[in-house]
Amino acid sequence: MASDNAGAATTGGQQLSKSLGTVQLWGIAVGLVISGEYFGWSYGWGTAGTLGFLIAAAFVAVMYTTFIFSFTELTTMIPHAGGPFAYARAGLGETGALFAGLATLIEFVFAPPAIALAIGAYLNVQFPDISPKAAAVCAYLVFMTLNILGVSIAATFELVVTVIAIGELLVFMGVVAPGFEWSNFTAGGWMGQDSFSFAGVPAIFAAIPFAIWFFLAVEGVAMAAEEARDPKRSIPRAYIAGILTLVALALGVMIFAGGAGDWTKLSDINDPLPQAMRYIVGDNSGWLHMLVWLGLFGLVASFHGIIMGYSRQIFALARAGFLPPALAAVHPRFKTPHRAILTGGVIGIAAIFSDNLIVIGGQPLTANIVTMSVFGAIVMYVLSMWSLFNLRRTSPDAPRSYRAPLYPLFPLIALVFALICLVAMVLTNFLVAAIFVAIMVVGYLYFRLTGHHRAAAADAA
Repeated sequence: MASDNAGAATTGGQQLSKSLGTVQLWGIAVGLVISGEYFGWSYGWGTAGTLGFLIAAAFVAVMYTTFIFSFTELTTMIPHAGGPFAYARAGLGETGALFAGLATLIEFVFAPPAIALAIGAYLNVQFPDISPKAAAVCAYLVFMTLNILGVSIAATFELVVTVIAIGELLVFMGVVAPGFEWSNFTAGGWMGQDSFSFAGVPAIFAAIPFAIWFFLAVEGVAMAAEEARDPKRSIPRAYIAGILTLVALALGVMIFAGGAGDWTKLSDINDPLPQAMRYIVGDNSGWLHMLVWLGLFGLVASFHGIIMGYSRQIFALARAGFLPPALAAVHPRFKTPHRAILTGGVIGIAAIFSDNLIVIGGQPLTANIVTMSVFGAIVMYVLSMWSLFNLRRTSPDAPRSYRAPLYPLFPLIALVFALICLVAMVLTNFLVAAIFVAIMVVGYLYFRLTGHHRAAAADAA
């Protein structure tokens, strides 16, 4: 039965420390994502214009909001470090669990190298003698160590840097507000034109990946559910507050930046917020220098939080026998999955040094692994909503401390919108999609050859 699978997934010899409260979980939810408010999204303007991208962002915001309100039911029903892997195991069986776990792993392992390089590039601007790649590697070493030292320490640090990053975004909006002009935002806002045309609809679809960057990885709180003190109460509060926080910040940052001046000059750069503020305060304002310097906190919050996320996914897959069991080791003193943390770090550091050596579709490796990360996320969203529908059908009487509102409407919206996003991604990134499928095939072959690992894990449960 589905419920038996779920139970098997949540027990075992390797257990994590339960020490996280609601506020810390909210900090993880927002912190995982908040670097996306600082950079990356403005490329959507270059694709669809400000108004076209506003439609794409609204579409994605609806998808994420309905998804989180639905996903929370799964998280409270099965509070497990594997998150989507555990939900799919209960709702879709072993093969579904494999694909959900691999998709989540791709999302969380492939995002940090790009963020680490952004941290390195930022530090290089401030200190030109520092190599961006060396700084990126140092970021990995520092935050892997912090994650190994204990989840409570790591989550408290995440909360602090997240609050600072949110405060900075609010300062940005406050400083830009006096010079905001709606006419600046709307000028040429429909793919460079002043009026909407159906010919521009493909550009809106092409901008969807940049809108996803606003919210990518918010679901990572699910991987901390096993370490929550009271997951049935704290997880819903943290998730719902987190997604509402992110929607408000995304719309505020995008609209205020676009209304500050000529948005076309912000559509192909990695630092749209400082450049938008420059329109209002000039080059020498203390506000501008503060924003440039403190922008690092947004990157650090996401980088640190995603390390926490990928390590729990590796740990959960290994504990259940889907990855080598040695990766499920828990540090005897700190009660953290130290081998899983280090394994994801080795992959990320290798990607950093391969950035200029591997080119796919004319773009460096890190640009493509960000797209790969989005593929992982969207596939995981589809499988999670499918799992929810199956569990409602096969386990209708299972304890649920939280139920998705307006069921089945909310999960259906999330599922359909995710499928639309997936189609848009494949059509605009076919080569990366093919590589994603190849990784899934290799993972499936490993799965077929290592059934003895899962049998041993079931015996130990």
